[in-house]
Amino acid sequence: MNQFNGVYKGKTVLVTGHTGFKGSWLAIWLTALGAKVVGYALDPYSDRSNYCASHLKERLFADERGDVRDSARLEEVIAKYKPSMIFHLAAQALVRTSYEYPKMTYETNLMGSLNILEAVRKFDFIKQVIMITSDKCYENVEQIWGYRETDRMGGYDPYSSSKGCAELMISSWRNSFFNPKDYAKHGKAVASVRAGNVIGGGDWSDNRLIPDCIRAIEAGKDIEIRSPQATRPWEHVMEPLSGYLKVGEKLVEDPVTYSTSFNFGPKIEANRTVWEVVQKCVAYYGKGKVVDVSAPGAVHENTLLSLDVTKAYRMLDQWHAKLSFDEAIEFTVDWYKEALNGKDMWDYCVKQIQAHDEKA
Repeated sequence: MNQFNGVYKGKTVLVTGHTGFKGSWLAIWLTALGAKVVGYALDPYSDRSNYCASHLKERLFADERGDVRDSARLEEVIAKYKPSMIFHLAAQALVRTSYEYPKMTYETNLMGSLNILEAVRKFDFIKQVIMITSDKCYENVEQIWGYRETDRMGGYDPYSSSKGCAELMISSWRNSFFNPKDYAKHGKAVASVRAGNVIGGGDWSDNRLIPDCIRAIEAGKDIEIRSPQATRPWEHVMEPLSGYLKVGEKLVEDPVTYSTSFNFGPKIEANRTVWEVVQKCVAYYGKGKVVDVSAPGAVHENTLLSLDVTKAYRMLDQWHAKLSFDEAIEFTVDWYKEALNGKDMWDYCVKQIQAHDEKA
């Protein structure tokens, strides 16, 4: 696979959270690009996850278990493998879970990120760092236009605010310790990246729309939707990951210019309601029944959120989302249908990555 000017071939790259949904896809992509991928994460959430289904453990350069909150263990792994680049994805990634476990959410999303940045300060061999946060890092005022990278950080719920705090911390560490103006002295390039609601094969988390749909369909149960009119910028996992990888490429080529933050979102037409997403999922799957179970006393979740991706388009070789809304759903449903047949999903994931790359 020849992409991103070949900067990843032979490069030792640490991916935190590689047993998770986005992390597993990124680890597969990097490995296919010829990188020596070192994974650092907790055990996978499910034995049906993309990590397990693709037999990723057998294909990585190294597969280490550890918690990003454990700075000693994290630094032990980093010292052992000496990665020159880090993609930090390990996180508590669910809004509803953050209401149940707010302290753990903050410890993981804020202090875990701090441990990464402090390791970057400590080890000279780390040169490029891509910190993955979330579109929910922004102070959401339910505006109809997309949030830009310069908009105010915030967050109503513990998850969203933890990501806003992480972004403020990343900015502070970049200014204080990795300032692009002083790159010749410290030799570090740090970027943060933010994406909208990501879908794709291999996500089996609880309280996540597509996994809940697939579980209900396979069990012959109704698909219960609690926020049918909530609108999100739905994008297939390969869209933001292609952006993250492009940022990594640019940090190698021009670390001063690209030590900044970037949004990655879908085409405007992919801003759809939860109800539309589920109906489309059912249509592609070929079965399933959707019911509205929204309740007035439910915990708060924002109903409107979108990102302005102009900066990524202008600075990252006209990066843009390649898949239409329908294609994103189709790619996702096809993965689950294939995986539920018990197949090794490595080749299928690589096939989808190549199909994405071939699109204009």
